[in-house]
Amino acid sequence: MIEVPLLTPDLPGTGGLTRVAREDFHVEELPLYEPSGEGEHLYLTVEKAGRTTPEVARELAQALGAREAGTAGLKDKQAVSVQRISVQTRASAEEALKLQGPGFRVLAAARHGNKLRPGHLRGNRFRIVVRGCAPDALTRAIAICDRLRRDGAANLFGPQRFGKYGDNAELGRKLLLRETQVRDRFLRRMALSALQSELFNRCLAARIADGLFAAAVEGDVLRKRDSGGLFVCEAPAVDAPRVLSGEVDPAGPLPGHSLFVARGEALAREERVLGEAQIDPRSFAAGGGEMQGARRPYRIPVDELAVEPAGPDALRLSFALPRGSYALAVLREVIKSGPMPEES
Repeated sequence: MIEVPLLTPDLPGTGGLTRVAREDFHVEELPLYEPSGEGEHLYLTVEKAGRTTPEVARELAQALGAREAGTAGLKDKQAVSVQRISVQTRASAEEALKLQGPGFRVLAAARHGNKLRPGHLRGNRFRIVVRGCAPDALTRAIAICDRLRRDGAANLFGPQRFGKYGDNAELGRKLLLRETQVRDRFLRRMALSALQSELFNRCLAARIADGLFAAAVEGDVLRKRDSGGLFVCEAPAVDAPRVLSGEVDPAGPLPGHSLFVARGEALAREERVLGEAQIDPRSFAAGGGEMQGARRPYRIPVDELAVEPAGPDALRLSFALPRGSYALAVLREVIKSGPMPEES
């Protein structure tokens, strides 16, 4: 896996470890919308710990007489998480509120008209305790957080994206080159997605290394932060202030055969990364519908960022990130050493 450079290499990290205890890592989904109060589906707000999202979703569906449940995202087993799970059922909200089981309980229930689908969330709010920090860790963390509030964080993909042994991207490359075949559709989709993530991280790493993280490059695909709309940068001098202000962000490639294409210098940079990875863009067609391609912002805002003492040698970090972004984006800058969490 490619190593993405830090944005704050000049600021010393706090050191320390995360996940010393399960309760040290807390993540809460930020809903994309609120339930209407009417409809065939019950939206359940569920707190879980020590259980996977699919396990809890299945148990809730069975308890409410349904065949399946919907979720907006998956949450780590080794964390305390609060998320929504939808179930199509005739059961009442009052019945659902009584449900609890090993490692989970229902906190709220309300009706809505549609099933929750992946991506139906605005983002995630994290509360993470870091233990075993340096004596002056609070001062160090405050300086780093000030920088991240101002400049944002690198929207890299974390290690869990690449599989237990870190080899999913290589499997995806072999699939594109027709050097191997995988009949399992889930594994195939995961491998091709890992390859896209690896190529994005390579492009992101090159931007940071070249001092272009918060710059507008001629031909860049820029993404409007408020609407998600994409457009091509034709005049860097005009768009540079919009990038600096956070109105728009450069958006890197999750490569595929139907990608919103960059131009000029930005396209040349992306093609150079593909060449270094020995990937021929003509091979993307072999990925079919699983390799259409998309754009992902290189930079993400870090909202609600705060740090406070949590014990003699511990800190508590709180922050919110957009959907699809990893807590690693913040923690690696603050800690700069020790094991990193695997939570999006």
